[in-house]
Amino acid sequence: MSCEHLICAHCGGPVIEAHCASCRASKAHVHHHNQFNLSPQLLIAAALILLLGLLIATHVAG
Repeated sequence: MSCEHLICAHCGGPVIEAHCASCRASKAHVHHHNQFNLSPQLLIAAALILLLGLLIATHVAG
């Protein structure tokens, strides 16, 4: 979804320009981004590597 054609009901300006607090909130809601920019695939790979490391550690220790 894009906010470049949306008009703010509060200030009457384009939402993309974010003139008022309502525009900024709407723009942030439409264009929410992952704070750390981590993809789900990267998170799954990291979890698998951590699990593999734990399995190796328990095998070596026990």
